[in-house]
Amino acid sequence: MRLGLTDMIGLAASLIFAIPLANYAVIRLFAGEVALGVGLLVVAAAMVVLPQYFLDPGRIVRGLLAGLLPRQLRGLAGLDPADKSPSDADSIDGEQTEATPEDATAVEK
Repeated sequence: MRLGLTDMIGLAASLIFAIPLANYAVIRLFAGEVALGVGLLVVAAAMVVLPQYFLDPGRIVRGLLAGLLPRQLRGLAGLDPADKSPSDADSIDGEQTEATPEDATAVEK
C-alpha cells in the first residue's frame, strides 16, 4: 500500500489518539479487567484500520461522482471501474478473458 503525504498525515493523526488508548487497554488487561482491555484494544485498532482501508476519501469521492454522472459520461471520466474491459494483463497465466467469434460458433455447434 502506497501512502501519499495526506495519507501519512492522517495515519499519524490516528496513531496520536490510538497509541495512548492501546496503552491504557494493556494496563487494564494487566489489572485483570479483560473485557475492558480487549474492548479498548479493538477500538484502538479500529481507529487506525478503518480510515486506512474502508474510509478512503478518494474512493468515496469517485463513487459519489460516478453516481451523479450520467452513464454515458462515466466511461469518459474514468470513474466507473465496472465498465473496464478485461485485457491481457488481467488474465491469469495467459487464459483468455473475452469470448471471440470462434468461441461463439463452437458453442452453437
